[in-house]
Amino acid sequence: MARKSNTVRIREALENAIVNGRFAPGMRIDPEALAQEFECSRTPIRDALQQLEASGLVRIHSKQGTFVTEWSVEELAERFEAMAELEATCARLAARRITDEELAELEARHESCRQLAEEERFDDYYAENSAFHACIYRATHNAFIEQEAMRLHSMLQPYRRIQLQVRNRVKRSFHEHDAVVSAVRSGDDQAAEKAMRDHVLIQGDRFHDLLAALRMDAQQRKENAS
Repeated sequence: MARKSNTVRIREALENAIVNGRFAPGMRIDPEALAQEFECSRTPIRDALQQLEASGLVRIHSKQGTFVTEWSVEELAERFEAMAELEATCARLAARRITDEELAELEARHESCRQLAEEERFDDYYAENSAFHACIYRATHNAFIEQEAMRLHSMLQPYRRIQLQVRNRVKRSFHEHDAVVSAVRSGDDQAAEKAMRDHVLIQGDRFHDLLAALRMDAQQRKENAS
């Protein structure tokens, strides 16, 4: 197996740090501190941050520095709306095109999510949840749609993780997955499309719950820093 380059290794570590909340939305990332942490020159750090900027996870401002991407309420709502429509399309195509092997993997991921939800292992559930969605993307057998879905999913990862911190959201998320899997398994493309859109779209009370979770997350980070 080929050894990962420093840039790839650092980019993956920073992606994980953003998703797990170490680097929260709006936080400044210090390249010099990262170079010391990873014991490397500034070059792979710069390259990794540029790749993260291309994926939408960070924003680089020439005179201010690099910051984890943070959106306004309106921007966040727009991106969840776009994600819901794109994932709905993925689920519809998957219901038509999924292979037996892909369906077996989807059901295995779903069962893993069930166990993690029951055990309330929220961080592990989030990782398996992402893998579950990736299965749906691949089952479209449309490389362009899969790539775009993965790109937008990556951009929203920190917010989707925080969303799962809302009380009982993990269990509801699993039951919503159940509707998607059932529709995909039966080949009902319209039901799969609707179930996935309902699962991803954040509106009404769910959107207010997300905003409340974001505020609590920011307050917790502030308290931990003081």
